[in-house]
Amino acid sequence: MTSPAGRGPLALAALASAAVPGLDPVSVEPVAGGTGARYDVALVQDAEHRRWVIRCPRSAAASAQLEQSSALTALLARRLLLSVPVVKGWVALPEGGRAAVHHYLAGRPVELELLGPGPGLTASLGRAVASVHNLDVAIYDEAGAATYDAEAYRSRRLADLDRAAATGRVPTGLLARWESQLEDVGRWRYKPTATVGRLTGEQVLVGEDEQGELVVRGLLGWEDARVADPADDLAEVVGRLEPDALDTFMEAYAHTRVDRPDRHLLERARLSYEMTLVRQMMAAVAAGDLDRAEEHAAAMRRLEQQTGSPDEADDTSAGAPATSGAAPAGASPAAGLADLDDDQQLDDQQLDNLVDEPVHVDVTDVDEIGQTQPLEAGPTGEEPHGSAEPGSGPVRG
Repeated sequence: MTSPAGRGPLALAALASAAVPGLDPVSVEPVAGGTGARYDVALVQDAEHRRWVIRCPRSAAASAQLEQSSALTALLARRLLLSVPVVKGWVALPEGGRAAVHHYLAGRPVELELLGPGPGLTASLGRAVASVHNLDVAIYDEAGAATYDAEAYRSRRLADLDRAAATGRVPTGLLARWESQLEDVGRWRYKPTATVGRLTGEQVLVGEDEQGELVVRGLLGWEDARVADPADDLAEVVGRLEPDALDTFMEAYAHTRVDRPDRHLLERARLSYEMTLVRQMMAAVAAGDLDRAEEHAAAMRRLEQQTGSPDEADDTSAGAPATSGAAPAGASPAAGLADLDDDQQLDDQQLDNLVDEPVHVDVTDVDEIGQTQPLEAGPTGEEPHGSAEPGSGPVRG
C-alpha cells in the first residue's frame, strides 16, 4: 500500500468521524511529521469536547506496526497503572490498511537532561520503566510482539556494526571498542524482558499527583515494543542524565524490579546510546544522503576523541559502579550525539529496510502540534508532543 502524500487535517478529521461512532469533529489540529514520517497524525475535538488522536499509516510496514502495537496496548491497559494509547476505532483506507483513533492522553514530555537527583520525577520515571520490565512476557507473545534471546540480540547488534564498518565511516578506535563489548559474551547474559523498545523523553507523559508532585502518568510509543534487552529502554536515560540523577533513577528502578538488574545493564545501555550514531549514519547511507552520513561519521570521530582509546574505555567501564552514569574515560556519550540537530535524527523506515529490525514510530515522532484550529483551517503549530497539553512545554525536572 502507498497512501496519498500528506493527508490534510480535514481528510483526517473525516476518517476519525468514520472510525468512531458519535465522533462529530468541530476542530482539528494537524500534526507535522518529520523527514520520512510514516504516519499522518491529527488531534481532533468533537462536539462533546472530547479529544482524539488519529493516526493514518503511509505504508504497509507502518500499518502492520500500528496493528501490532495496538493489540499490545489493549492488553497493557489492564495491567499497567500508567496510561497507554488504546485504539477506540478503526477505519479502512482505500489503498489498504487501516487508520486508528485513540483518546488524547493528557500530559507533558520530559527533558531527560534536566532531571535532578532525589525523590520526585526522576524516581517516578525509574519506577515507571521498572513496571514495564516487570510485565509477563506472555502478554507480548499474545500480542505478536517480537522476542529475542540474549545471544540472538547480541549477534544482530554485531551484524549491524559490521555493515556500518564496511562503509569505512566508523572510526577504528570506536569500532574496536564497540566490537570488544559486543564480542564479550559475559556482558550479554540477561533475562529477555518486556520493553518499550527505546524509551525517550518525548514518550513519557508527566502530570501532577494528588499532592501536586510531578509524576509519570503514561507512556507512548509502543511500536518498537519487544521482548529483548532491558538496556534498550535505559539507553537515553544513561546517555542524558547526570550521574547523581542516574543514581536516583537506578535506585528506584532496582527497588521496583521483580528481578534484580544484571550487573552489565548500564554498560549495554551506554553502548546502545553511543551506537545510535551508527543507526543514524546507516539510515543516511540507505537514503543516499552522503552529506548527512558524513555528519554522523564526524560525530563518531568526536565521540572517539572524547572517550579515549578502547583499552582506557573498557577499563573505565569495567570499574564503574553499577549505578554510575559516567561515560568511558570521563566523557559523556551525549557529547557526540548532541552535535546533531533534531532533523538529522534516524529515519526509521530506511533503517527498517536496512537492518530488518522493528523500529519506533508513534505520535511522538511528529515534530510539532499547534493550537486548535477551526475545522476549515489547520496550519501546524509548535507543541512537540502527540499527547501533550496544547501550549505547554516539556517538563524540565
